[in-house]
Amino acid sequence: MTEFIKKITPNAKDDVLAGITVSLAMIPEVVAFAFVAQIDPLVALSGAFIIGLITAIFGGRPGLISGAAGAVAVIFVTMISEGHTKGMLFDTPIDNMGYFYLLACVILMGIIQIFAGVFKIGKFVRLIPHSVMMGFVNGLAIVIFWAQVKMFSHKSLQVSADGVKEYVSSFMTGTELYIMLGLVALTMAIIWVLPKITKKLPASLTAILITTFLVVITGLDVSTVGSYIIEGGGTGLKGEFPTPNTELWQNLPFNLDTLTFILPYAFLAASVGLIESLMTMNLVDELTETRGNGNRECVAQGAGNILSGLFGGTGGCGMIGQTVININAGGRGRLSGIMMALTLLTFILFTDKLIEQVPIAALVGVMFMMVIETFAWSSFRILKKIPKSDAFVLVIVSAVTVIFDLAIAVFVGVIISALAFAWENAKKIRARKRFKDDGTKIYEIWGPLFFGSISAFNEKFDVKNDPDTVEIDFVEARISDHSAIEAIFALVEKYQAAGKKITLKHLSEDCKVLLYKASPIFKDIIEEDIDDPRYHLAANPEKFPKPLGEYKF
Repeated sequence: MTEFIKKITPNAKDDVLAGITVSLAMIPEVVAFAFVAQIDPLVALSGAFIIGLITAIFGGRPGLISGAAGAVAVIFVTMISEGHTKGMLFDTPIDNMGYFYLLACVILMGIIQIFAGVFKIGKFVRLIPHSVMMGFVNGLAIVIFWAQVKMFSHKSLQVSADGVKEYVSSFMTGTELYIMLGLVALTMAIIWVLPKITKKLPASLTAILITTFLVVITGLDVSTVGSYIIEGGGTGLKGEFPTPNTELWQNLPFNLDTLTFILPYAFLAASVGLIESLMTMNLVDELTETRGNGNRECVAQGAGNILSGLFGGTGGCGMIGQTVININAGGRGRLSGIMMALTLLTFILFTDKLIEQVPIAALVGVMFMMVIETFAWSSFRILKKIPKSDAFVLVIVSAVTVIFDLAIAVFVGVIISALAFAWENAKKIRARKRFKDDGTKIYEIWGPLFFGSISAFNEKFDVKNDPDTVEIDFVEARISDHSAIEAIFALVEKYQAAGKKITLKHLSEDCKVLLYKASPIFKDIIEEDIDDPRYHLAANPEKFPKPLGEYKF
């Protein structure tokens, strides 16, 4: 039994300590995102526990940490607000109706993500270029950095003359600011120096404990986890074990109106959640030099969100900040994610008073070090060495991630990269021209023929002045899409309209099939490639009975 446990968790000590460290860093970020989405922090923490546990056990990437992420939380803000309004318009008005719409939206979000995994959409993350990945990492590092800067402020409740309540933030000043900066610097110094002395102690966890101990014994009046939650409108960290939310089924109307209301938000949240999770998975793959399973991760993320919604928690996804902390702390296996979730639950149920004493400065210091580790500093060095299009994509994705949203940034980056790729390949189409002894003109086509290179392809031919017999040799070309098929068809029609004989040679087998389907005229103008070994095998495999290796091409 002991050997089996060691086999499953060969890195048990590091995984356990890394999980505890991540759970501490998880609390202020999840709570902050709960305030953004205008929901109870305990709802977000419950969601972080459920999603983190499910994805750690069943996900496609050991070491990846999931929770109630801000990228998903901001999507629900408008829906929750509109949901509250809709609830007041019912025949029997329902308070907090936006919360019930949130739970239904999270469940639908999870269903969409499971379908994405079942239909193997996760594999498309491989299409994301490296420049987009670097831009994503840099942009997210900046977002996380700015979120920590906001921790250097106070939130106070103000009531206007007409009774509207609003939380107003004010930046720290004077002694309070200097103490905060000093504690952050102390935490960062411990994380930086400790590994140079010994690697047996997890640097981040040790730094949090030392800074917390210093604050407690000196009685410093600083912002803590407890005060931060209360300032944001919460009542504290104390909660109960998540149980199925029966009020959802009692209050939510299950009809077409509800579906049409939550579907756009669910689809957007599912997309953003999967993109961030799969991008984070790719980052962990690079850091650990291993390979995760994207489709399995999609299913696990979906299952985690469905359970979170059923048990009254909010939606979530993979969290790059906490994942990097976990990897840097030595977390490599599933046990690190499981430990994070269980520790988070323990904090909520039993040790809330102790965790509420942890100074925000210690957690900010950990996050600052994570930002330094996450940001791709090499991008500054390589900007002048990589193609201009890739450099442009890197900068644009970083900027869009900061200004707008992660999903938008990735879509923009992939589209720009695809267009740049198409443009570059469109310029690679070539045509070598020569004549046979009988006067036949031969065009040897080189390069990819697709929608982007059609114009350049058509410019190579001189239908009016060409001889009566023309051959187009595609031996070094590749027909890539329907636009290329249409271009060949149109070219053949031009030559035939001019009363000239045209022959097509060395077309790939799949291209021949498409042309035969397009028009019967190709039966007479496509030449069987009896002289070319590459395509001969595809067209007439029975003429090569011996193993391929026995032929000399």
